Amino acid sequence: MDITISEFGDIGTRVVLAGKLDVAGAQKIAMPLAAVAGARNNVVVDMVAVDFITSIGIRELVTAAKTVARASRILVLLDPNPVIRQILVTAGLTDLLPIVRSEDEARMVLSAKA
Repeated sequence: MDITISEFGDIGTRVVLAGKLDVAGAQKIAMPLAAVAGARNNVVVDMVAVDFITSIGIRELVTAAKTVARASRILVLLDPNPVIRQILVTAGLTDLLPIVRSEDEARMVLSAKA
């Protein structure tokens, strides 16, 4: 699992994940994702290059989303693949982890929350 953090314009932080979000991947992203979530900013987690997710990976995303929400901000998932999207929908997590399909949609959702 690779993680890259950058600005998402002036409305948030972008976290790009690539690889498998399994036990090893979750361990690798835990600290950086927690730091981003604790910065009291909106967060876009780019999931385009994530090809596998386990419950521990989902837990890291949920934990980050809850931290962001406590600061009255929002975390969105950018374009996860259809299998991961279906897992999150089936788990009933789309209220906490909203899924957007494009950067423009992410900007619209984050701007509405600002």
